[in-house]
Formats: sequence, structure tokens, C-alpha cells
Amino acid sequence: MDKKLALYICKGCSIGESIKLEKIETVSKNKMKVPVVKNHETLCGTEGIAMIKADIAAEGVNTLVLAACSGRVKYEEFDFPGCIVERVPVRELAVWSQEKSDAQQAAEDYIQMGIIKAQKGDMPEPYLMETVKDILVIGGGVAGMNAALQSANSGYNVVLVEKEAALGGFSAKLYKKIPTTLPFREPLIVDVDLEPTIRSVESNANIKVFKSAKVEKIEGQPGAFDVTISSNGSSEAVKIGAVILAAGWKPYDASKLGHLGYGKFKDVVTQVELEEIAKKGGIARPSDGKPAKKVAFIQCAGQRDANHLPYCSAMCCAASLKQAKYVRQDPDAIAMILYKDMRTPGRTEYYYKEAQNDPGVMLTKADVSGVSEGADGNLYVEMKDSLLGSSVKLEADLVVLATGMVPATADDPVLNLQYRQGPGLPDLELFNGFADSNFICFQYETRRTGVFAAGAVRQPMNMTEAQEDATGAALKAIQSAEHVAVGMSVHPRSWDLTFPDPMMTRCTSCKRCTEECPFGAIDEDEKGTPFFKPGRCRRCATCMGACPERIVSFKDYHVDMIGSMMKSTSIPDDEDEPRVFVICCENDAYPAIDTAALQKMKLDPAARFITLRCLGSMNLVWLADAFSRGVDGMLLMGCKFGENYQCHFAKGSELANYRLGKVQETLDRLQLEADRVKLVEVAIDEYGKVTQIINDFVDKIKEIGPNPFKGM
Repeated sequence: MDKKLALYICKGCSIGESIKLEKIETVSKNKMKVPVVKNHETLCGTEGIAMIKADIAAEGVNTLVLAACSGRVKYEEFDFPGCIVERVPVRELAVWSQEKSDAQQAAEDYIQMGIIKAQKGDMPEPYLMETVKDILVIGGGVAGMNAALQSANSGYNVVLVEKEAALGGFSAKLYKKIPTTLPFREPLIVDVDLEPTIRSVESNANIKVFKSAKVEKIEGQPGAFDVTISSNGSSEAVKIGAVILAAGWKPYDASKLGHLGYGKFKDVVTQVELEEIAKKGGIARPSDGKPAKKVAFIQCAGQRDANHLPYCSAMCCAASLKQAKYVRQDPDAIAMILYKDMRTPGRTEYYYKEAQNDPGVMLTKADVSGVSEGADGNLYVEMKDSLLGSSVKLEADLVVLATGMVPATADDPVLNLQYRQGPGLPDLELFNGFADSNFICFQYETRRTGVFAAGAVRQPMNMTEAQEDATGAALKAIQSAEHVAVGMSVHPRSWDLTFPDPMMTRCTSCKRCTEECPFGAIDEDEKGTPFFKPGRCRRCATCMGACPERIVSFKDYHVDMIGSMMKSTSIPDDEDEPRVFVICCENDAYPAIDTAALQKMKLDPAARFITLRCLGSMNLVWLADAFSRGVDGMLLMGCKFGENYQCHFAKGSELANYRLGKVQETLDRLQLEADRVKLVEVAIDEYGKVTQIINDFVDKIKEIGPNPFKGM
């Protein structure tokens, strides 16, 4: 586009009192070649907005640099469709966080960087392709059926794939379920009653159901997935816009729990097997068919155990309380629940309290060490550190193991994605196959764009929670299909119309972009040359940071833009006055800095802040450019990574940290100290630490001494 650039400076919020606008206006016109430069007492007010709109209409202004407050506020007021708008937070980073003596230079630097960003950027052009908005739901259990119904009732066509011959999933195997409404009194167990839901699914004109079926493969990208479904010996190809994975769960393999007697003694069963027994009528021993009068329930059987499942399955305690009621349908029978901790979250706590009122239900905390069989064929549960004594044996006719939930994807990718990165979803390393749905920031959303996890394949949950989960996943799938249709990113930059546009003629096929992309947005052809699937892209620009040839660009974000912004920043002549770049992530680190400024906390005048979409987009060439120009240090502030990562793009700050491990070579070449570069992890709520983090880094730089390239 042919740009006509204008700089508008707000004088409100103490800006006009703290900086000399005339100097900035002169530099902007003469040095930066900005044709229109204006100021206003209150730029966000009615008159200020009217002034800008008048310039757009009458003067043809289409590229705006607004030197005022943070882009995290007043975004509705400063929305000018069809224009490039660059916000410069002079209020926060120059006026409120600096002493008056330092505010002028800071304001000049940030405004020059804003002008360069606007000059170097271009108007986004969305990636448009032929799309469909149909939703694929994998799994016909409670979560899958409800996700299908929610999507269909919102006007979307749905394809539902169920591996069994009938819908219902694990819930169909249950004898009874826990009531869903308070108060939890009689009856304490009610019918599962799935038939109305199954009828609604099978009779819905917007839902096509495949039973005894599986997904053979999924190719393509959101909005244009090519899905092959096999069912009853035949295959069918369908076009899909978004996918909901609701494949459900299976019980942990109880045969791995030899010390608890499973597989050795017939009368040791799992919770799931007890449901099957109860469905036949009464609680009978598998060994001889006699009624079980004393039933012991062992909680956390292989759960919360480093050798088996390290997690709690959330619903086992409530399931045992329900099954104790099965036992107590015979008034002469007793149920003994042996637990590490009773965990009945939310309203289920009332159900637990009601079960405690039954004199035939015994509950005791205990560490179960083994199960043995007596000469009479009865079982003996050995436990220690219980409320009954230090070492106790309980006699039981039947032992029930709460073995916990394992996602159906633990040993079967189910999706069968035709991605370079593999057929399944990246999972949570410590949680045996549960989909990594970026649970801290974005529930349901997985690391495969357009694929959303719902129900027990995402995390352990009960039936009611799975129903609610299905609604959330359906809404996310619909959003994905709608966004891709207009070339818009799904999340977290859900407004972004840009996409990576690599200059492939310079590509060396080094594969760094394909290996580092957190979302599988880049595949490779038969020669190993990468090619982008923009529909999968989340616009984090990790590929831009990974590329040593610097060939990956976005319309409004590229290596040259950030590098030029750095080069425009002032470098103090005085060797005792360092200049430090603070490269910060827009999702956690910058909001923390912004909040510190809003609290009027003072930031070291040596620091100049540059915001990135994600720290994963940090290209190492910026280090060489900045240091060769005389910058004294670079502090990278990113989201927390590791087990409980908070990165909106899953791997951004972790990848930046990995790349910095290789930066020593660059610094050695420049004959600079390694301590001049540092990465710190900052959560969005840790704004109180920001000042100290920056001060400590600047002090370290002063201790090292000035960059020898300063002044050259």
C-alpha cells in the first residue's frame, strides 16, 4: 500500500508536562520524514479521535503512530479500520516509569522505534483458501455426543466417529450413576439414562454417525482437513473444518498391580468390572457366584504412584462411594473403603458426607501393602498406618481396585495425523498421554491447530464435567472454523490476519523451522524442503526466530523491522551510562512491565523495551547487530517454561533459552562476555519483581564494563 504516515502525540496523563514535544516533532518531521505530526490535549477523547478521523478522510492518512498510552488500554477508541496503527506507550515507558530528567530521551527513542515499525510494516493480507466448516467429533461417549449436539444445534454439520457398534462410550457400561443435583440423599444412585442423548444424536439431521469406525488418517490443515474414515470394511473421505477429540479413557492395566492380587485371585476385580457384575443383579463373587457380604475397596490402586500413574484420576473416590451403595443394597453386606486421601471435589463432597452416614460403609485412611488369600478362599487385605492401627488385616469376600483413568490415546494416536511431527498429539510428559491442551491459558486447545480435546482424553473427569467440557470444545472448534475461513489466526492472536511468507529461493533446508514449530505448521516435501500450512499457524513467529537465513517474514513483523528499531535507539556516549535492551514477550513479560509502570514503579533509564510476539521469535542476528552497534547488554524476559509452562505458544521461551545456549559463539566472535545476555522467566502477575530484575541486570552490566564497540 502507498502509505501516508502521521504521528499523533497525546499531551494528557502528564505526557505534555514531562517531555518537550517540539523537539520530538522536529525530529519526526526532519529526520524520520513523517509528513503529518500533531499533538492533542486528550488524544483518546472525542475531539482527539475526531481529529484523527478527519485526517484519514481528508488527508489520506492511512498509517498512524499514536504516542500515548499502552496498547493494552483504549484499544476500542484507537481502532481505525483500514489503517496501520502503531501504539507507542510513552505514558508508561517514558513518563510514569522514568524520572523527568530521563523521560525525554526515552520518549524520543520509543517514538522513533514506533515510526520505524510503522514504516517497515505493511497492511495484513489474510491467507484465504477454500474452506469448510464441518466439525469432526472422534468418540461417541458422553463428551463426544454432547460436542456433536452442541455443534449441530449451532447450525454446523457434524461427522461423529465411534469405534464401537453403539454410541455411549464407557458410560454405557455403568450400572448406575451418582445423582447430579443436590441434595445428595436417597436415592444415592440413579439410572445412567443415555438413551435420550443417543436418540438426539442419531436423529439430528446435521449429524452423520459412523459406528464400528475409525479415522484412518487426517491430512491438510484447519478449514481444509482431508479425513479418511473406515467403517464396516469400507472407507469414506470427508472434508472437515475442525476436529474435536473426545476418544475417552480406559482403566489402567490392573495386571501390573501384582501385589494387590489382580490376575492371581478371581475375587480381585476393578471398578469397571464391578459395574459389569452389578448389571447382572447383585454383587456376587466371580469365583463361586456367592453374594459378597464384605467388600473392600482399595483406592489409588496404582495411582499417585511414581511406578504407575503419578496423578489422581479425580473420579475414583466418588465411584467407590457409589459402588459401596451397590453393596449396601443388601442390608447385611458391608463396604470398606481404604483410601490414601478421599478426594471428592466440588458438590461431590456432599455425596461423600451422605455416604458417611451409612453405618454399613466403613472408611479408613490406610496404606495397603498387599492382598492374600486364606485357606477358606476368602481374601485378606494387608494395610498399615491406618486409622484402625499400625498393622491390620481385613477379611473380604471381594476386593475392588480403583485403578484410575488412562486416556484412550496413551498407546493409540486415534487421530492418525499425516504430520511431519507424528500421528498423535503432543502429550503431557508426566501424565501418560493426556493431550497437552495448554491447560494454563487455553483449555481444550491442543498443540495441533484446529484439533480440540474434550472429556477424559484431556484430563480425568466425571460424566457431568465431560458434558460441560464438550460445550467448551465445540465452541472452540466453531471459532476455529470461522476464523480460518476469513484467514484469521485462531489463538492466542485471534485477531491476526498475517501469516508467514518465506522467501523460499534462499532456503537451505536446514529444517530448524520444521523442528522448532510448536504446532506442526510446517511440513517437508520429498526433498526435505519445508513448506508452510498457514491454516495451522498461530502466528508466534517461532519459525522467524529459528531461521538462520532470516527468510521468514510477516507483513507487520519481520527480522529487519525489529533490527531497524534496535538500530534507531540512542546509545549514550558516556561509558558510565549503559544501554540495555529488554526483549520481552507480549503475553506475560510485557504486561508485567506495563503493570509495574501503571503502579508508577521506576524502571532503570538504561533499559529500552522491545516487545516480541513470543520469545520464540527471537532471532540471534539481533544480538550481533545490537552488540556491534554498542549496546551493553540484552535481557530477555519470557514466560515460564517447564512442567507448568505458561507460554501462550507452548515452547517459545523454552526455545529461546535453548538458542541462547548457543550464543556464546557469537559473543566470543565479538570478544564479549557471556553475562551480557540473560534470559529470565516472568509471570504476568510478577510485576512487583520487574524493577529488581532489571536493576540487577543493569548493575551486572556496569560491573562488566562498557561494550568495547561503543562509539565505533
